[in-house]
Amino acid sequence: MTKKPFRLTPYQVQFLIVVGFASVGYALYLRYLGIEMSTVGLACDAGLQTMICKARSVSTVLFKNSVFGIVALVAATLNLMRPSIVLLTVGIIAAGLGIVLYNVVLAGLAIGLFILGFARPAPATA
Repeated sequence: MTKKPFRLTPYQVQFLIVVGFASVGYALYLRYLGIEMSTVGLACDAGLQTMICKARSVSTVLFKNSVFGIVALVAATLNLMRPSIVLLTVGIIAAGLGIVLYNVVLAGLAIGLFILGFARPAPATA
């Protein structure tokens, strides 16, 4: 009994591309228009209750505790052992957020593990 190698279909690749661009795009929006913009920071610290202030406070707590990088690293490690599209999707989202939102070391290591997950031996031909 042979196990089929993990290969993505074209639809899965397109889905992962969209998910990756969306997560990095949201992280860029949040970082440069929510976290680093001083007027938004002053308004949020003064008690403004908007969605950007809530997203700012949640993401600040998460990146201070390295949650994005840890989730990406765990998903990449699990994906290396047992590849699946779900782990790949979760890992790409977490790594995209981690790269932009100050968890660069762990998220970069996770991206390296994701790339290593595709380096499997080719199936033997008859």
